[in-house]
Amino acid sequence: MQLVEIDAERYRKRLTKIIFASIAMLTIGSLSLSQLLIYLVPSTQGTHFHWNLTGFIITVILVSKILLRLKSHDYFYEAAYVWDLKKILNKINRRMTKIEKSAFDGDKTAMQILHYSYTGSRQLWELDNNTLTISHLTQLENKLHTLAETHQVTLDTHHFNPQKMENY
Repeated sequence: MQLVEIDAERYRKRLTKIIFASIAMLTIGSLSLSQLLIYLVPSTQGTHFHWNLTGFIITVILVSKILLRLKSHDYFYEAAYVWDLKKILNKINRRMTKIEKSAFDGDKTAMQILHYSYTGSRQLWELDNNTLTISHLTQLENKLHTLAETHQVTLDTHHFNPQKMENY
């Protein structure tokens, strides 16, 4: 996955609408299905927890399927991009100890993975307006650039290949 510039304002507006629409669908759907199940299969015990839970679970499955289908729609482009980027960054973070060790040992692929991780993290934090720890990220980037200069590596996010992470 290549990093692309996206409009933060449009991303936030669309994500907010997607979240509110999802919450509305979950609320209306789970309440409607729960009431339908209670009406169709009444209980003499007075508690309908299992029907409420069943209605909620069915609605979660339906809303998830709808969102997965709509993921490829143009309106969902920014949200889907961020979702995919977060998945890749999580994979990198789970292997971060080995990747960092390999990078400091001079592994060029590990340095490219770190560069991608830092650049992607910066983009995510700026999109979400989460700039509290950006100075720490800048320090990590500076260390990586110094390391890359030492080992004569040109850092470029286009050199990132998710399949190469399997080695770490």
